[in-house]
Amino acid sequence: MTTYPNVNETKMLIRELVSIPSPSGYTGQVIQFVEDYLKNLQVETKRNRKGGLIATLPGKNDKEHRMLTAHVDTLGAMVKEVKSNGRLRLDLIGGFHYNAIEGEYCEIHTSSGKVYTGTILMHQTSVHVYKDAGKAERNRENMEVRIDAKVENAEEIRELGIEVGDFVSFDPRVQAADNGFLKSRHLDDKASVGILLQLIKRLKEENAELPYTTHFLISNNEEIGYGGNSNITPETVEYLAVDMGAMGDGQSTDEYTVSICVKDSSGPYHFGLRKHLVELAEANNVEYKLDIYPYYGSDASAAIRAGHDIIHGLIGPGIDSSHAYERTHESSLKHTEELLYQYVLSELVAY
Repeated sequence: MTTYPNVNETKMLIRELVSIPSPSGYTGQVIQFVEDYLKNLQVETKRNRKGGLIATLPGKNDKEHRMLTAHVDTLGAMVKEVKSNGRLRLDLIGGFHYNAIEGEYCEIHTSSGKVYTGTILMHQTSVHVYKDAGKAERNRENMEVRIDAKVENAEEIRELGIEVGDFVSFDPRVQAADNGFLKSRHLDDKASVGILLQLIKRLKEENAELPYTTHFLISNNEEIGYGGNSNITPETVEYLAVDMGAMGDGQSTDEYTVSICVKDSSGPYHFGLRKHLVELAEANNVEYKLDIYPYYGSDASAAIRAGHDIIHGLIGPGIDSSHAYERTHESSLKHTEELLYQYVLSELVAY
């Protein structure tokens, strides 16, 4: 496997991406960042009505297309209630549990554009006051946001401009270690977005001739189930989602290889495309793992549910502790980048 693209550049790009707040429904800033990045590469882009971004690289064959997708929207929350004690109650955006954000720093994004910082805590945090501090359930009723402002009641909160429906984003706490590990919130799926942007940059720098016109959809509603289910051209034959590989007991996926998903909660992915990806990996010394993600759905499965007649697949870097404080390794980023590079230069799967 080649060492290009520069994995340190990929990691820096991912660090920039995860540092831009973008819970589902509040993705304008990160989409603008991606759009500017692609414009600098002189890549044609357009936005869909949902706010996602589509980049297109022309190919030798314009009658049959490919589409690759990754999503920039992340987990987050909204203000559910302005509480009488001067704190905020949350409603979650995306599929995760409250224990995953206990003690996390956050930002409250008001509709007027003001941003306030805060901390997500149990109401019964103080062990000097609450006997059941460790046993109380981590849920919407017990957890709240402590705002970094002098507010003691709901009226004072509203005077700041904070209201029900304001978005709340979580501090990514991104760190890159010297030994290749990268840990941060929102590697799902900004690690894959960074990989796709690096892939496009590599293709442009090499002036590579793609065999098929290839679209890159940067979706912005995947965490709520429908980010990549539209704007798929009638000519699209293959649709490949690039999203995190899930790790845990019984899983094959690790932090050092590219994960090729064979099945998730939506059912099996296309057998022929899976075989093709495995053959490309083995022919190009790309280290991979085959895996099943039991509680998972991708933009590719959303596209199938929407009725698109496509061959669908799912690959991605292995990510530990999904939907919490996540971690991966530069080795996984490199293997994922290389498999994607070989894939976009390959022939379509027979159907």
